[in-house]
Amino acid sequence: MIELGSTNNVRAAQGFVDYLSTQGFHGALKAGENGHVIIGVAPEHFHQVQPLWQEFQQQPNHPRYVDAAWEAGSTDSGLVYGGPKLNLVSRFNQLSWLVKGVSIASIVIYALFLLGQFSDIFPILQFKANQPLSWLTPSIVHFSAIHLIFNVLWWLTLGPAIEKQTSKMTLVSVFILGSLASSWAQFIMVGPNFGGLSGVVYALVGFCWIYPILAKTPAMMTKGMIGFLLLWLAFGFTDTFFIPMANWAHLGGLLSGVLIAAFMAFGITKKAT
Repeated sequence: MIELGSTNNVRAAQGFVDYLSTQGFHGALKAGENGHVIIGVAPEHFHQVQPLWQEFQQQPNHPRYVDAAWEAGSTDSGLVYGGPKLNLVSRFNQLSWLVKGVSIASIVIYALFLLGQFSDIFPILQFKANQPLSWLTPSIVHFSAIHLIFNVLWWLTLGPAIEKQTSKMTLVSVFILGSLASSWAQFIMVGPNFGGLSGVVYALVGFCWIYPILAKTPAMMTKGMIGFLLLWLAFGFTDTFFIPMANWAHLGGLLSGVLIAAFMAFGITKKAT
């Protein structure tokens, strides 16, 4: 490749390269200095492409370049993500059955709500004091996309962290006890109309916060993450955000996670002595 010119308009530059492709020429982009990109062309095409480059410099936003982007559909600009492959599907498949199962169940149930099945499904999953299984099911019920995404992302982050540092059975214990503690706390203080994985998330937070301190193991969360989630819990009780939040479920979950962490760390310390 030989350098044709440069510009600080990356999007327009990609359109120009796509336009060259529609004209039978091959161009490419590479990063330059100070936010510029360099347009390169094959040496044998340099003189033929020069007039096209001059036209581009005069009218970089001409519709021909936008149209060319749709027609050529090229993404090989040399400026695409160059890090390791994300392999999101593969990474998700490597997660434990509990982490995957809770995530998928939460997403499917919310999707069914969107399809008009709320009145049929929610009464089945709603907390009922005389039905032990219903003490767990509210954890996979969500009422908005933001509610779902926030909780599932934290679950996917903290759940595997606990499994990696302790064991899969530890996560099972935190999930079950966190669900029970958060559901009963919210039911006793407010009533049965609640749902969401956030009580369990706060159980994870409590465990990830306290266990490394007491067991002298590597941290599973940064101080910033812990501080943010604790502030979020505190602000929930002030009604600052003017949105319904299961605050007692959050607090009950957090305390359950702290107690599980303390119990496990005490057991490890006792064995060591």
